[in-house]
Amino acid sequence: MPDTNPPRHPAPPVEIEDIGSNPSPRDTIGELVQRRLSRRAALGGLFGVAAVATLSDQLLASGGRALAQGNGSSSLGFREIPHQMGPRDAVPEGYEVQTVIRWGDAVLPDAPAFDPLNQTAEAQAAQFGYNNDYVDFFPLPRGSRNAEHGLLAVNHEYADTQLMFPGMGDDETARLRSSREQAAIEMAAHGLSVVEIRRENGRWAPVRGGRLNRRITAFTPMRVSGPAAGHDRMKTSADPTGTRVLGTLNNCAGGNTPWGTVLTAEENFNQYFGGAAARTGGQAAMYKRYGIVEKASYSWPQHEDRFNLDKEPNEPNRFGWIVEFDPYDPDSVPVKRTALGRVKHEGCTHAISADGRVAFYSGDDERFDYVYKFVTARAWNPDDPAANRDLLDEGTLYVARFNEDGTMNWLPLVHGQGPLTAANGFNSQADVLIETRRAADLLKATPMDRPEDVQPNPVNGRVYAMLTNNTRRKPEQVDRINPRAANAHGHVIEMIPPGAGTDKVDHAATEGRWEIFLVAGRPGVDAGAQYHQNTSAEGWLSCPDNCTFDAKGRVWISTDGAPGTSKVADGLYAADTEGEGRALTRLFYQAPTGAEVCGPCLTPDDQTMFLAIQHPGDDKGSSFENPSTRWPDFRDGMPPRPSIIAITRRGGGVIGS
Repeated sequence: MPDTNPPRHPAPPVEIEDIGSNPSPRDTIGELVQRRLSRRAALGGLFGVAAVATLSDQLLASGGRALAQGNGSSSLGFREIPHQMGPRDAVPEGYEVQTVIRWGDAVLPDAPAFDPLNQTAEAQAAQFGYNNDYVDFFPLPRGSRNAEHGLLAVNHEYADTQLMFPGMGDDETARLRSSREQAAIEMAAHGLSVVEIRRENGRWAPVRGGRLNRRITAFTPMRVSGPAAGHDRMKTSADPTGTRVLGTLNNCAGGNTPWGTVLTAEENFNQYFGGAAARTGGQAAMYKRYGIVEKASYSWPQHEDRFNLDKEPNEPNRFGWIVEFDPYDPDSVPVKRTALGRVKHEGCTHAISADGRVAFYSGDDERFDYVYKFVTARAWNPDDPAANRDLLDEGTLYVARFNEDGTMNWLPLVHGQGPLTAANGFNSQADVLIETRRAADLLKATPMDRPEDVQPNPVNGRVYAMLTNNTRRKPEQVDRINPRAANAHGHVIEMIPPGAGTDKVDHAATEGRWEIFLVAGRPGVDAGAQYHQNTSAEGWLSCPDNCTFDAKGRVWISTDGAPGTSKVADGLYAADTEGEGRALTRLFYQAPTGAEVCGPCLTPDDQTMFLAIQHPGDDKGSSFENPSTRWPDFRDGMPPRPSIIAITRRGGGVIGS
């Protein structure tokens, strides 16, 4: 993004967090959209910029299906809220916000009360972590659809040092000044929390001393499984077997499995590692492809050898994976499932194919990187949990290629096929998975505009990818009638597997179709913005990030990075995906200043929407002593606290009806 609009997901400097490391991106998704759509006639029902050449003036879905219907109305029944930018959040009339759990609140029974002036790593390891992202609700008892008692599984992505500790200043370079003790607190603030919660008398709250509660941190022992386990590039001095690793880092979005386990995604792991080996070491080329540079974004390499590339050059290879664990068993050992590939995973969501095999979709959140899916080798067994225990160790990883005629192909990342051979440095499937990005480059996958959440819609069978933005696409990479060379606002695409819309969806298929759902930005202001023509002045959005679907198949989209110049905070928007209200987005929730909205998650009865409100107060010039908001406590001396909120209707009822 331009200097006036730095990315806020996550907060590390853009050269570390989103380095755009694909060295030679081929046709971008924007180019394909342009070439495909510029040949077709425009249809009604799209609200866009008039009198300018735009990306999507002529948007037409393949098969002659328009993005939205002309004069239809939304099925959503809430009164849309106005856009805002302020210290507090907002929901529609008739709804209320409850704060369920905040950074520093007790998770384990021995957790001390939160004291921001006297933090310790031991305390943080028992308390709710920082910068919550992915949220999932697992009903209690296991296997039920109880919507009032369950476990919240929550990712903790990264640390905002300048907002966590006093005296650190008001910019992100504070991370480089953390002391050994502060760095240990930051490490303990990463990972995940599992918290038992219950709704009583209409109010959600943690169950004090919940026996299934758990904290997972950067110090938690984990097992490595799948093809890369035991590979020489996975071995370190602390783990000569290459099968054990401490912790999980930069956990962004996530997902679950049909057998009831958590899948947590390791995203921008690169920022924690540093050392001269980034330039001169034997793995320098691979480091560069993953955005690992000599100077880390955090002080951790100064305090722990495992983050120093000059001392432990293989340690970064042990991050960037999907991690699975059982939220119902606090003693279970988390497992890094290497068969799903090593990238900057935004999330990992599943759909069951018609033959019982399970497809897991994921985006690699970086400019000009790719969309992936993994298909299990065997069908899952709903009657035998033990049979599913290692289902994620066997299967095929694919990367997406989008064709300009509206078709798409899933290209297998399999050793020995095509260019994935010893001649190109791939001596085994482990090599392919450790260097998934380079393997996908060689297969000529389609570079995307920061693919983040990729979620199957359980009602219509389509798969929706949130493409957050890509301001680095150059003018020469797009057609002259496509002004979105600097795509500051992002867009949403649909991937359509065979059988979508029926009960025989083939998510394991290697071919499919794609369409555009919406092109974000402010209609009439941002060239190329496209929605349903009845979208209101409050309904436009910027930088789609995460999403979920309700029982009617309506999409709920959370945003991250709405340009500050627009004076619009990030929020949660909803829209129909079918019918007359298709792509008619409506604003449902707006966050406090500086915050990103993450992890939308509905209870099984659709009567509670959980949201992760990440990095509140993370505005330019904010500090522990002088933040731009003190949300959610609004108490003098209390810094802003990333939190999980629950949105419900007053008196009860389905969200959005």
